[in-house]
Amino acid sequence: MEEWRRGNYNSGEDFVLEYGELRFTFNEEDFSQRCEQAAIKVGFVDGRLGEEELEDLVNLAVNGEISDPASALGEHVNDCWPELVGPAEGSLVHWLRRLVFRGAWLDQRVNEGELSVTFDADTGTFVYVQPSEPRAAGSGEPIELAPEPSWCRVAYHPLETPHPDSA
Repeated sequence: MEEWRRGNYNSGEDFVLEYGELRFTFNEEDFSQRCEQAAIKVGFVDGRLGEEELEDLVNLAVNGEISDPASALGEHVNDCWPELVGPAEGSLVHWLRRLVFRGAWLDQRVNEGELSVTFDADTGTFVYVQPSEPRAAGSGEPIELAPEPSWCRVAYHPLETPHPDSA
């Protein structure tokens, strides 16, 4: 009998995250969206980012720093660096990478039938659930994810461009 082994997440070959035996590969759009969602989840940004801001955020997640900022977000990161770097597991970079990885890991578990996703009407959010029976969708026990720290105190707020009619 062949031993079953969990698959690795793959949406492209632009970015790679490895942890132990797991190797997750991402296309640029997938990785960028996951970085943006991670930054929103920890309260570092409060909405969608522009193209240059997203480029800086991806550079931060990939390189651990932004050496040549392309946007106000990159400049903000560099201005607030002492508050963002913290100890290894307390840094913004660590949590961006961790949440990108965790999201892909959870998505892969859904693809393999180990988890399913349901909508919680009480909280207005989607939750991952452990199906009562393997490979069975529907009801099950919700899984609890470890809480992430907040960077709201040093959050970046994208400048809103005024609407042409509001001048």
